[in-house]
Amino acid sequence: MRAITKNVYSVGVQDWDRRLFDELIPLPDGTSYNAYLIKGSEKTALIDAVDPAKIQDLISHLVGAGVENLDYVISHHAEQDHSGGIVDVLMVYPDAKIVTNAKCKSLLLDHLDVDEEQFIEVTEGQTLSLGDKTLQFIITPWVHWPETMCTYVREDKILFSCDFFGSHQATSSLFVEDEGKVYEAAKRYYAEIMMPFRSAIAGNLKKLEPLEIAMIAPSHGPVYPRPALIMDAYKDWISDRVENKVIIAYVSMHDSTRQMVEYLVDSLMDKGVGVKQFNLTGIDLGHLAIDLVDAATVILAAPTVLVGPHPSAAHAAFVVNALKPKARFAGIIGSYGWGSKMVETLTGLLSNLKAEILEPVMVKGQPKPDDFEKLEALAEMIKAKHQGLNILK
Repeated sequence: MRAITKNVYSVGVQDWDRRLFDELIPLPDGTSYNAYLIKGSEKTALIDAVDPAKIQDLISHLVGAGVENLDYVISHHAEQDHSGGIVDVLMVYPDAKIVTNAKCKSLLLDHLDVDEEQFIEVTEGQTLSLGDKTLQFIITPWVHWPETMCTYVREDKILFSCDFFGSHQATSSLFVEDEGKVYEAAKRYYAEIMMPFRSAIAGNLKKLEPLEIAMIAPSHGPVYPRPALIMDAYKDWISDRVENKVIIAYVSMHDSTRQMVEYLVDSLMDKGVGVKQFNLTGIDLGHLAIDLVDAATVILAAPTVLVGPHPSAAHAAFVVNALKPKARFAGIIGSYGWGSKMVETLTGLLSNLKAEILEPVMVKGQPKPDDFEKLEALAEMIKAKHQGLNILK
């Protein structure tokens, strides 16, 4: 148990060895399941639990620190890495009440074996007194589930933000020390988890504006002693601002697509357009997601397999579509042997993008001089599009 400020403690768990979240999201730096203990002069509250795999560590932290009584367990979010250990906590502290909003209560009743009588429902702006500490509840839906909320401790000016502002990393640092490293981890977290909910995030940021926030304590990653670091980053990430950057995600089977990609990359660079090239074979898609946050253009490049796109390209298109980046332009290039419906398939998979689809370039067999001319024209078009956005001079 480590003190954040007077009578406010971090009691969560670092998961150094976890490498995959939800059997989907790579965790190159592990993660943490943050839980917090607030001791008021009259009542004591636990902010969230931890993943069920680490629940004994949380209970050890509480019991080992001499916590004999819990009055409340504040549940911000029903996902298992936050709520899965609540039942075990209640076995040790049976008199504790679960404090949450109505939507979260409904989900917890679906997911956990808990008695409805143990709940206290709260609404937007409602407060709960612990004596000398006042908890104020802010409902923040769609960061990233519909029931999520935050807790603000008025006297200490601490915002317990749950997944909002989080970062997947296991670290011995209680507070943010290396801002650059945490920024990159938080951007990856935003890209993989929060990016589809940009409009909801904008509304939730406005809800926080009236609060004087001295620290932000998220459910994953270290505590922010300088909240502006992450709040300003989120304001930028959800804005319409894009960078002079083209993301080219590709896979190649017989070298044709690779030749096309390399030519396009060189041509764009010659024209002053920033490029990031990603080989989809064995890629950590988190790296692609990070660059999708602010790229102006996305290009998918692939060979044809059974008249459709290579499965790796189809998967990438599905991911891009699900994440809904703010890219203004999208393009498709590739190759085929005898026939292809790849363009139609990939275009259909990108239906969520509010992006202009550029003229595709498809090559039969190996690219020939006139094919490279088409790629040159595509590069020129991208340059002009970026100039039109005033992101390239």
